[in-house]
Parts: sequence; structure tokens; C-alpha cells
Amino acid sequence: MDGIAKTLVSAIIPARNEEASIALAVESVAAQLEVGEVIVVNDQSTDSTGAILAELAARTPKLRILETGALPAGWVGKNYGVSIGAAAAKGEWLLFTDADTFHYSGSTRRALMDAVDHDAVLVSYSPEQELQTWWERALIPFVYCRLAAKFSFARVNDPARSDAAANGQFVLVLRDAYEAVGGHAAVAGELLEDVALARLVKRSGYGIYFTAPMGVVRTRMYRSFGAMWQGWTKNLYPLVGGNPSALFFELIEALPFAEVGFATIALLHFAGVKTFWLAPALGACIGALLARYVAYAAALYRNLYPTRYIQYYSVSATLYCAVLMESWWKSTRGKVVWKGREYAAKTP
Repeated sequence: MDGIAKTLVSAIIPARNEEASIALAVESVAAQLEVGEVIVVNDQSTDSTGAILAELAARTPKLRILETGALPAGWVGKNYGVSIGAAAAKGEWLLFTDADTFHYSGSTRRALMDAVDHDAVLVSYSPEQELQTWWERALIPFVYCRLAAKFSFARVNDPARSDAAANGQFVLVLRDAYEAVGGHAAVAGELLEDVALARLVKRSGYGIYFTAPMGVVRTRMYRSFGAMWQGWTKNLYPLVGGNPSALFFELIEALPFAEVGFATIALLHFAGVKTFWLAPALGACIGALLARYVAYAAALYRNLYPTRYIQYYSVSATLYCAVLMESWWKSTRGKVVWKGREYAAKTP
């Protein structure tokens, strides 16, 4: 325990127009006893992020502020920012975290202990989600419930399996291992840099540990519907597999067929259509709809979301499929826009 307490951790936070959340993120990370320095890389912010950081630096001895220059060709902005921070860091461990993430007291200590307990050089946590609007409560839990079925923590944490994943809002990695695999330069152009880095670390023979604990970190990912739409259309298609087969089967599982069938039968009934099959078809649709609601309630419970969010199920499934289709379109035929920058789309 004493060895863990003395371990120097460098926390690295990329920030591009993060005025709404940067202060809380910096203060919560700086309060971690194991964090010896907090490096914020201000990525050409045009809002008040820079001014907020200057004020924080005046009263936060651990805080160092770096500035990015022009984005080099082939780099995603976040990856370039954290690579600058990592190059300047002094810590034995590097904690990559986002400007929208709040760290509870003891979060870094827990991650260091998990690294020891699970023989891991990379520890990542999926944060608790702050959901303040109906559209956040409708889409975000549905997305994470779907992803939980694809990224099994047990498989990811099993060194005998090739499965690998991480969440970029909290990634603690041993500096020696990070540098051995090439750091963020090795995933410079990856929009899903967290998953790409975890795959690289695991393929190099190192242990990783990924989980979703309560009371460790939390985040509010998106503060507007537009930002949420842009964020998930950037990520969702690659996350579900990034190929047409994965897209097809995901849509088969997620599309609200029961709702469409129910609505169609109701319209036929009100239009005066009288056929013997309407009643049994309606019964089948109601049964399918109830089964889906029960299955979603169970998924919410397993993933520690309030089961009352089943009230959004029909909207959730519809939004999810719409986001997934646009994500597929952008990833295969267009460009992905994020934080005011355009990137050439590519999938795994």
C-alpha cells in the first residue's frame, strides 16, 4: 500500500472548448493524492477554456498548461493533444482522462490497486453517466446496454482472449508499456483511440483491466442534442463492429419492429380493414413489444441504470437505429466532424 501511495501519476487532459466542465475535471483530478501533476493540453480553444485554466493554475500547484499548434497531417486532435501531454509528463503512470470527467476521491488509488490485483499495465473505467435531459436518458443508456453485450468485461480482461476495449474518459497506463507500444503516435489517426490503444497493448502481451465501477468516476458526455448526435455518429458504427454484417445483425436486434407492426395494424383497423388475421397479428405485436420492454428493463438493471428508463424504450430504439445508420454512412462514404474538425472516415 505504501508503494502505491508514493507512485507518481501524471494526469493528462486534452481540452478543446471545454468551458462548461474543465474546472471540475481539473480540480477533481488534482485532489487525488497519487497524482503528482495535472497536464492540461489546450487545443486551440476559442471559448473561455484558456481563461479558466489560467485562473486554475494560479491556485493549483499541480497544474501545468500546454498549448497545441497546428494539427499535423494524419492526427486526430485529441490524440495529438494527449501525445504532447505524455511527452512532457514525468510520471511512472499516465492517467488519460477527459475534460468532461469528474473523479471521486480515491479513484486513482483504486486504479493503481486494480493494476496490481489484475496484473495489468492498463486500467480503464467506464464512468457513471449524468443524464439530465430526456434525450440523454433515451439514447445513452440504450447505447451502453447494447455495447455491454458486445464488449464483455470478462473477455476483455482475460489474457487468453484477443478481445480488448477501454474508455478514453479514464485510462491509466504504465509509462514503460505505453512507450513500448508507440504511445498515441501508434494510433494517431484513430477516432476510437481508446479501443485502438487497448488492442495494441493487449496484442503486445500486456495485461489490461476494464470495468465500470460505481462511485469512482462520472461524466456528462453531451450538453446538447446536436453534440450527442455528432458524438455517437462518429463512434457507433466502428463500435458495433465496423462492417456490413455487424451492422445488419445489430439493426435486426435493435429495430423497433414490434412498434411498427403495432402501428400498422392500428392504422388498418381505423381505416376499416376487416380481416381474420388482424386480431392474432395484434396479439403477436403486443407480446413482442412486452418482451422487448422486459428485456430492456433487465439490461438497464444489469448495467446499473434506473429501470424507469424503460419508458423511453420505443424512442431509444428508434434514435439508436437512426444514429447507427448515419454513423455507417459517415464512416463509409463521408467525413466525420468532431470538435470543429473534419476527419477522413475509416473503420476497423
